[in-house]
Amino acid sequence: MNASPGIPEVDEASSSMKGPFDSRQLQAFSILARTGSFTVTAREMFLTQSAVSHSMKALEQDAGCRLLDRVGKKVMLTQAGEHLLRHAEVVLREMQAARHEIEQLGKWGQGRLRVGATATLCTSLLPAVLREFKESFPQCLIQVEPGDSRDLIRRIEEQRIDLALILNGAADARFDTVPIFSDELCFITDPLHPWAAAGIPPRAEVVRQKLILYRKSSQTFRLVDEYFRAEEVVLNTVMELGSMEAIKELVKLGLGVSVLAPWVVQRELDDRSLVTVPLGRRKLRREWVMAHWRGRRLTLAEETFAGLCRSAVEGLLLERPAPAAEPEPRVRARA
Repeated sequence: MNASPGIPEVDEASSSMKGPFDSRQLQAFSILARTGSFTVTAREMFLTQSAVSHSMKALEQDAGCRLLDRVGKKVMLTQAGEHLLRHAEVVLREMQAARHEIEQLGKWGQGRLRVGATATLCTSLLPAVLREFKESFPQCLIQVEPGDSRDLIRRIEEQRIDLALILNGAADARFDTVPIFSDELCFITDPLHPWAAAGIPPRAEVVRQKLILYRKSSQTFRLVDEYFRAEEVVLNTVMELGSMEAIKELVKLGLGVSVLAPWVVQRELDDRSLVTVPLGRRKLRREWVMAHWRGRRLTLAEETFAGLCRSAVEGLLLERPAPAAEPEPRVRARA
């Protein structure tokens, strides 16, 4: 059986290896279909008529069939050309939309900010930061995800966020870090605890003390554990929680002491429902950083966000405050 005339034979092996059509050729084809003239098409594309003609021949060769019929000075589409035009117009519209969106990202106030932070930073630091950020970038889409330091690194790996406010040490060599602030960890007790007015607690008492600490999987727990191991102190941890608010409430009830940074309990220190006690003669400091993929250039919005974070921490209580006047004696209610 002979093949129908006008329908080219297709080499399936070679056609399956072909890539997508050339976008410049598709653009010229679309304009030519609209104008019906090589001369007008060349003028709109700032090309010579010969260049447009060669481009269409290359497109037909790539397609493997005739796309254009020349009727006098007019150019008309074949059936295959009409079919290609429908797809070409969709592709060109999508490419133009992509270009427009990318150009918008480079303009002031456009784009998105996807950041992760620990739960305490989300409540203590970020509200003020995001309020100022929104004033500078009113059209920027903002996404904030809370989580522990190592969880946030995984979310960067999963491309759910771009930046993570975390403790230094949680990110490996694949990430760059921008310093944000440092703080000091200290014991947190209720005002009636014997340590409240005793200065540095004796090592023997630390060993016997009931501790309420943040979850063992956290970077903070690891830092606290390493600190006391270096001091040859074995902690008698009786409870670990994943909520800072729950930890503070249990310490207020006198059920144990915790190890937290002063800014985490700043409100409670102000109303004297909790007090700070030094861990020992040697301070335990943490470094907070903003992590992102190594080599990825930060956008203007992201650089502004980092700067606002550094400015906002000036209002936080980052170190143990000087001892206040001794509080009025209170009688703890018995259960």
